[in-house]
Amino acid sequence: MTASADTPVPAEFVQALREMGLAGTRPLTGEPLTGGVSSDIWRIDTEQGPLCVKRALAKLRVEADWRAPIERNLYEARWMEVANAAHPGSAPRVLGQHPGLGVLAMSYLASSGYRLWKQSLREGQADPATAHSVGAVLGQIHAWSAAHPELAAQFATDAIFFDIRLEPYLLATARRHPDLAPALERLVAVTRSHTVALVHGDVSPKNILIGPQGPVFLDAECAWWGDPAFDIAFCLNHLLLKCLWNPPATNALLAAFEALAAGYLQAVAWEPRPALERRAAELLPGLLLARVDGKSPVEYVTAEAQRDQVRRVARELLLRPVDQLSSVCAAWREELAR
Repeated sequence: MTASADTPVPAEFVQALREMGLAGTRPLTGEPLTGGVSSDIWRIDTEQGPLCVKRALAKLRVEADWRAPIERNLYEARWMEVANAAHPGSAPRVLGQHPGLGVLAMSYLASSGYRLWKQSLREGQADPATAHSVGAVLGQIHAWSAAHPELAAQFATDAIFFDIRLEPYLLATARRHPDLAPALERLVAVTRSHTVALVHGDVSPKNILIGPQGPVFLDAECAWWGDPAFDIAFCLNHLLLKCLWNPPATNALLAAFEALAAGYLQAVAWEPRPALERRAAELLPGLLLARVDGKSPVEYVTAEAQRDQVRRVARELLLRPVDQLSSVCAAWREELAR
């Protein structure tokens, strides 16, 4: 947070809240919250209580020229509603969404009751039970959505997902590694061809709160009707990378990897589990490499020696794919033990 609680609220937020009937009659105050690269996020105090309000940015806050349409948080709002139908409490409650201004209002979850999973992992608190619950709830959301294929029409976001995920991660990385381009381009083609469930698109510890009733998923701006293997691979990738952030916690983080994968795979009922696991295991090294050589490098892997560790494992697994997530974990463990 970067401002006092009496900071004036930006005009776009005020207009959106008024037009959504959430502003009340008193002047609005609040403070900006620490967020990601894609949105302005505020806690705004109203007569009815605090709200969390976010406005999608047309140009993301990264070094590369990375743009995305602001209407993406319409799909984020829809994802949150589906998630809460699938598993009540697994996402904040949607209070309103302003399509023209790209503003989304939702329930505010105070830090007194919810802890950011990324911070816990940073401190070495990689509890396997927590990781298992993250995987299980994510799997439940995928399973519930797969059983409601009529939802696909509400998430016709192929172009947005390509622009904000597949191109900046996999294809941008392919341009850095021309010899790996065929493998990375194949991953894009496979991911785009499996349209079976509602995908969050950014299942990262920075977007997961751990609360009294379990995990709460945030920031579904990349919501897409597509391949659920993307979500599980994307999340597991962060557990691998955090071994470089906190090396003493490596064993705990890799145990969390295994627990999250197990919790998720137990929920897979919409297709044969080995088929989904194979796609996730093949995609994971592509995402691993993308976080050092794509458009969105992870902020805590800064040493070139660490980047080279990522490149060695990712390269080997991209050229010689494995079909089980545990095999990816084992390859990473072996590299870190060198």
